[in-house]
Amino acid sequence: MLNMSTNNLSYNDQGGSDSAVEVGQETTPTTNAGAGFGLFSTNFKKNDDLKEMLESNKDSLKLEAMKRIIALIAKGKNASELFPAVVKNVASKNIELKKLVYVYLVRYAEEQQDLALLSISTFQRALKDPNQLIRASALRVLSSIRVPIIVPIMMLAIKEAASDMSPYVRKTSAHAIQKLYSLDPDQKEHLIEVIEKLLKDKSTLVAGSVVMAFEEVCPDRIDLIHKNYRKLCNLLVDVEEWGQVVIISMLTRYARTQFTSPWKEDGLFDENSERAFYESDEEKTENEKEAKSYMMDPDHRLLLRNTKPLLQSRNTAVVMSVAQLYWHLAPKHEISIVTKSLVRLLRSHREVQYIVLQNIATMSIQRKGMFEPYMKSFYVRSTDATHIKSLKLEILTNLANEANISTILREFQTYVKSQDKQFAAGTIQAIGRCATNISEVTDTCLQGLVLLLSNRDETVVAESVVVIKKLLQTQPTQHSDIIKHMAKLFDNITVPMARASILWLIGEYCERVPKIAPDVLRKMAKTFTSEEDIVKLQTVNLAAKLYLTNSKQTKLLTQYILNLGKYDQNYDIRDRTRFIRQLIVPNEKSGALSKYARRILLAPKPAPVLESAYKDRDRYQLGTLSHTINTKASGYLELSDWPAVAPDQSVRNVEVIEPVKEWTPSLGKSKLSKSSDDKFYSDSGEEEEKEKCSGSSSSDDSSSSSSSEESGSEAESDEEKSSSQSSEESNKSSSQSENSSSESDSEQKKKNATKKPPQKKTVKPTAKDSDSDENGNVAKEASSSSAEESSSGSESGSDADSDSGTEHKKKTKSKAKPKMEVKSKKVVSLLDLDDFTPTPVTQPKSYVLSPSLLGDLEGLSLANVSSTMQVSGPAFVPEKSHDLLHRMTGKGLSAQYQFPRQPCLYQPTMVSVQISLTNTSDHPLEQIHIGDRSPTGLNIYCFNTIECLQPEASVTVSLGIDFNDSTQAANFQLCTKEDQFSVSIQPAVGELFLPITMTEQDFRKEQGKLLGMNESSATITMAAENTTSQPISRQVATVANLGVVPSGQDNLHRFAGKTASSGAVVLVTVELKESSTALITINTEKSVMGPMLLRDLKQALSQA
Repeated sequence: MLNMSTNNLSYNDQGGSDSAVEVGQETTPTTNAGAGFGLFSTNFKKNDDLKEMLESNKDSLKLEAMKRIIALIAKGKNASELFPAVVKNVASKNIELKKLVYVYLVRYAEEQQDLALLSISTFQRALKDPNQLIRASALRVLSSIRVPIIVPIMMLAIKEAASDMSPYVRKTSAHAIQKLYSLDPDQKEHLIEVIEKLLKDKSTLVAGSVVMAFEEVCPDRIDLIHKNYRKLCNLLVDVEEWGQVVIISMLTRYARTQFTSPWKEDGLFDENSERAFYESDEEKTENEKEAKSYMMDPDHRLLLRNTKPLLQSRNTAVVMSVAQLYWHLAPKHEISIVTKSLVRLLRSHREVQYIVLQNIATMSIQRKGMFEPYMKSFYVRSTDATHIKSLKLEILTNLANEANISTILREFQTYVKSQDKQFAAGTIQAIGRCATNISEVTDTCLQGLVLLLSNRDETVVAESVVVIKKLLQTQPTQHSDIIKHMAKLFDNITVPMARASILWLIGEYCERVPKIAPDVLRKMAKTFTSEEDIVKLQTVNLAAKLYLTNSKQTKLLTQYILNLGKYDQNYDIRDRTRFIRQLIVPNEKSGALSKYARRILLAPKPAPVLESAYKDRDRYQLGTLSHTINTKASGYLELSDWPAVAPDQSVRNVEVIEPVKEWTPSLGKSKLSKSSDDKFYSDSGEEEEKEKCSGSSSSDDSSSSSSSEESGSEAESDEEKSSSQSSEESNKSSSQSENSSSESDSEQKKKNATKKPPQKKTVKPTAKDSDSDENGNVAKEASSSSAEESSSGSESGSDADSDSGTEHKKKTKSKAKPKMEVKSKKVVSLLDLDDFTPTPVTQPKSYVLSPSLLGDLEGLSLANVSSTMQVSGPAFVPEKSHDLLHRMTGKGLSAQYQFPRQPCLYQPTMVSVQISLTNTSDHPLEQIHIGDRSPTGLNIYCFNTIECLQPEASVTVSLGIDFNDSTQAANFQLCTKEDQFSVSIQPAVGELFLPITMTEQDFRKEQGKLLGMNESSATITMAAENTTSQPISRQVATVANLGVVPSGQDNLHRFAGKTASSGAVVLVTVELKESSTALITINTEKSVMGPMLLRDLKQALSQA
């Protein structure tokens, strides 16, 4: 009553008086009553002021009332009595008010169905509203009214919304599908049609919701996923977090039905599956002769590669989903990449810890090696809850082996002393499991447990007795002393389970303690009536066993105990006593069974097996509710077994039909056959159309910055805008799905299963049809052999996201330019094509170019980087070298490395590294070479094996490492004939660049394309020595391998470079301001590298 009155009072104070002022009504009596008699008044009308405000003529008052009502609902208060007043405003023209009314109706439409039905016509009108939020809200409310009579209206609304222009409305229609299905399952077939339509949607906003609807309505219709599989894999990284969880779960089930098992033991697993996919027929037959090799399906690899980046997600559910996907789908040697991410989740809330630890407990039973390096992460903290402690204890026990058992047992000794009795008891059980699993420590554990028997804590003593009993069963002959010790402690132990265990042990091994056993039975006869039932049962058993083995001493005691048991209150004990009497005391009535009494009671018992409670949980999919509760939950979908033979993979191929007049920009380099080149240089557009591209286009990671759709001719401004957007999207998508193949010699390999000739514009052949990389280098020509052909459609599993290419199609409008400087332009745009080709190819014949074609070619930009941007020599090469291997660690082999800042000779995408090897020992070192490397996708060009390095001798070798535009360390093993040493090369961000030359005009043009999220800037106070041109250039060149760009202004210093791996442009501007301050601006599409470089430059320029 007090709370209700106070609430009423607060409403009046906040809303009633204010609204009265605006409406012009007199509310003094109401306010006074509320203020003066609120605590005692019984006739005060609840929510009256809100109803008045809702019936007001002013939208501002209605809006205020709706905000308060929504706030009430958010606090858990019941606002259902306001439904009639709220529903009147459903047709309001105020959009904000209408949104809030819809939020309210979603909450209460199910409770007040009759009133909600009156508003259906309004909802139907709202479904045509120009505002997408109103359309979506109307559909949400309509699907929340659970009345069977309006099912046809809901079905119609869902079908219309599924074709809506707005992805938000389409997403809402996917949510409505599930509601309609639960209301009327008979609509399943119609709903599947809508789901099939929405699955083809390319919006990341819709993907998660429609897959959720698919899982709810028709999870067995795998055929709907075939054509959308590759698209879902490529969109995955951009879908909202909860959508990612649903999609990953669905794709896990899909993959188990469509791909063969990567765990086959009879086949040799080929780690570099991509190379195997693209190798020639001769190589394949050779490999098949050598070993029966497992070759992973490219679509299987696509799923694993595209989910891997999500291990860094901030959402724990996403990380857990990826971990379970790798556990159920990845080859065994790749599963360990999820370990670090799972351990990272242990820093989260205890609810998250509980779920993650449960899954780790299941994983650690089968694969101990995964989590062994992170064993310290599972040490128990004093702040952990009991259930978290128990799970960590379980995992530590699973990880125990001969190498680490001493460490774990030391840790367990501390846990036994814990104030948490349940946890201490669990630790003793864990010690018992370690003792049974590792025979070397069995005796040590037994001695430790016997010492615990003198502990003051009953729980610890009781648990120790139970565990000792189990351990003694494994080797009873050696431990009669322990049994005697336990018999002596028997009087002091009060826990029933512990007393029963000691009695069982003495009875089982009574022949080994013939003097002690009868005495224990004598003591038990005295206290029999006051013991717990479990102790009484074991006393009867002990009496029977002693009667059979030592009847002379115990005959009377046994009869006395059997008589006591005969009249016990517990029927279980009475029955046991009668059975035992008939079994061991033969008389004329007893049958033949008494002959076998000794064999029945004193039969050797098998030792109990101490197993993990999580041993059988792997029958459920990791990360599911069923796995957590260890029982099949409703809605759980079983993971199917791997098929013996993979189903036809062509069902996932997607034919993309494009109009001839439109041209789809390729995301990377195109490999054109010679005949295609001939047609390109000819004047006949008709021949080109008939040819339809004998070569096919293929893209790779290094072309992530390519914007081949950009026209240098006088195009319209909005065309230029869409071109730059398309370029940015293709950059983003291709950089997000990095190539994970290891030791790949060619950077231009890409998975494609379908073949689709790219359509060319036949009006005028332009230089745009020949894609080039970001350095201005035209892709090398390929022969038209079938091995080199691949499709440009990214749906076939390309590393780059397909949709950015197909969504941004545009017509190329070229205007002929005046015929000026024809010769010089001819040199730049045509002859340089062959100069830039990385490998020697057949030179194309010379052709006479028509003036119109030259006009078209004259203004075209061949790539994202103009032809004047060429790699130049380094402005500064730091002499500082870094330790790679210390002579003490390397057993005499010392290694240092430095970055020479020269383009790598082995592969353009690699960073050149020089390593100086010195033998500081007194004996020659043989066969120095590079061994295993990590991460798995790391591409290193190794130096040739050094056969022999004499004492005190040094040799300098060169490495090429593709860091993939990341400062992640390259880890590998430096090996000699006898030893292997793990070493690591950690590049500074500035060493990942190559300097380029460009004009000031080109610099500004490139900078204009890299604004917004691609720009990082900071204002710093410069050191006094760094305020002139020369020191600034020196400091910048020291930090990063960038080239100097000429500047017409004294206070502006510009530097340019490109990333070695992907060729993305990096632009640095240092603008001097007043009073020794400077503005540093960095423009690059590499959103991680930009801030890192900015941090290093700030430090260098602000210090003397």
